[in-house]
Amino acid sequence: MSTTTVTPLTTADAEALITAARAAAESAGVPVSVTVLDAGGHLLAFRRDDRAVLISGETSTRKAYTALQLNAPTADLVDLVKPDGPFHSLPTALDRPLLFIAGGIPVHRDGRLVGAIGLGGGAPEQDHSFATAALRELAR
Repeated sequence: MSTTTVTPLTTADAEALITAARAAAESAGVPVSVTVLDAGGHLLAFRRDDRAVLISGETSTRKAYTALQLNAPTADLVDLVKPDGPFHSLPTALDRPLLFIAGGIPVHRDGRLVGAIGLGGGAPEQDHSFATAALRELAR
């Protein structure tokens, strides 16, 4: 039986994700907050633009946490919590900071979950695109 060691998400990785996400947001003229969590859900890095709405700090963190816990982009989960969705009661059933709004994406390395990134401050589709841009940069 072989064991593969996967390098965890580092603070350098987290800073690279924040830099790339903020660059994408700045090019669109959108002030944002960016949160990066490690595989255990612990904060690795956080940045809120001066002009970003204050609540974006909380939403970016909750989006990252939700993407990490469910190992799925939050954009893919939105319909699951609608009144007729299978996860309808999940946001209120757990005492956890889940947020089912686009902008959170899990981070994988060698096929393993190593963390998550969350964006807040723009429209949900914008936040999702900024997070996606950051992951593309990290993959380079």
